[in-house]
Amino acid sequence: MDELYTPRKHQARIEQNLARFSVLVCHRRFGKTVLSVNRLIQEARRTTLPDWRGAYIAPLYKQAKAVVWDHLKHFCGLGLDGCDVKFNESELRADFASGARIRLFGAENPDSLRGLYLDAVVFDEVAQMPYRIWSEVVRPALSDRKGWGMFIGTPQGKNALYELWKRAQLDDEWYAAMFRASETGVLDDAELQAARREMSPEEYEQEFECSFTAAIRGAYFGGLMADTERDGRIGAVPVDPVMPVHTAWDLGMSDSTAIWFVQAGPGGEFRAVDYYEATGQGLDHYAKVLDGKGYKYGRHIAPHDIRVRELGTGRSRLETALKLGIRFDICPNIPVQDGINAVRQVLPRFRFDAARCEAGIDALRHYRREFNERVGDFTPRPVHDWTSHAVDAFRYFAVGFREERAGVRPGRTNNDYNPFRRN
Repeated sequence: MDELYTPRKHQARIEQNLARFSVLVCHRRFGKTVLSVNRLIQEARRTTLPDWRGAYIAPLYKQAKAVVWDHLKHFCGLGLDGCDVKFNESELRADFASGARIRLFGAENPDSLRGLYLDAVVFDEVAQMPYRIWSEVVRPALSDRKGWGMFIGTPQGKNALYELWKRAQLDDEWYAAMFRASETGVLDDAELQAARREMSPEEYEQEFECSFTAAIRGAYFGGLMADTERDGRIGAVPVDPVMPVHTAWDLGMSDSTAIWFVQAGPGGEFRAVDYYEATGQGLDHYAKVLDGKGYKYGRHIAPHDIRVRELGTGRSRLETALKLGIRFDICPNIPVQDGINAVRQVLPRFRFDAARCEAGIDALRHYRREFNERVGDFTPRPVHDWTSHAVDAFRYFAVGFREERAGVRPGRTNNDYNPFRRN
């Protein structure tokens, strides 16, 4: 029944280049569901393996039924002479005369996939699924018979699709491809222009131009970071050996500690030359990291709670750091929102080294306000997630280093400090 499906130009290109594992980032209406359903059907018909098993996983089981089930039946030739497939409606399963089988699943019920072996799997809209569905549940199921996997979707910020996209670009055994609406010609210019009029610029960039960062709902610095990239301020930023490197820290206890390494250039420019983050390490670990980088250091800026004495030792981390040779200046304890505003003020003056600061840059792009689904609006609070440590450390730099430039000495009270003072 392959004649029911004629691939478009870009679909044919994909079919020619597919690897064992393939990540396809595609704009809306590209035809990725039709492509992937037909790949499963073709494999089910051509395989010589006994009891071949293929799976199509959507974010929700009801999505698989609503979006994929009719496609599967149509391209299998339901109702046509010569159809060799029986369909089980209750299990969303297609059984081929050869013994091969394709079944639809929802990622909200990973237990339904446990204990299975698989020869092929398609993840549809993988951006809406937790990464562990792949790593913990499905990847082991492909091992016995060296099955293949295809991941398709449209970006929705940093998530499983983003992680897989980065992985595929670095691994020669994976295939990665991105298809933007402005490049494929699948949708004509009139339709794209109509979509532009109805959507926000961020939504359009995400849905049709496959941007991983454009439309992060509630992002504090999304626009500023997009400007930074557009202006060419993310790239190779060499360390000037003559200038001091200042550090700003967010000190975690059981969770992550984050450190930014920044040089203050002429004309008020800042250069983020490095970034480091680790979990579950003591201050001695970070002292070794600083020594190992070999920079000429200037100020080290820490949050106000570094003064708190630890129950086990009776010493504060400020005292412990001093014994390790790190003399911290303490950032004023101002409201988080004021610190966020301070970051907004300094970001236009920053350059970032793309390689050494990659994790910190991603955090700045994705740091966002919490959304209250009940009232349908954002709260004043930022979400506490993987972005928090990097952004908190950057916030301490924005506030603490501005303090020095404004002539405020360490120890001055919070009431005396104005983070919006013109320097």
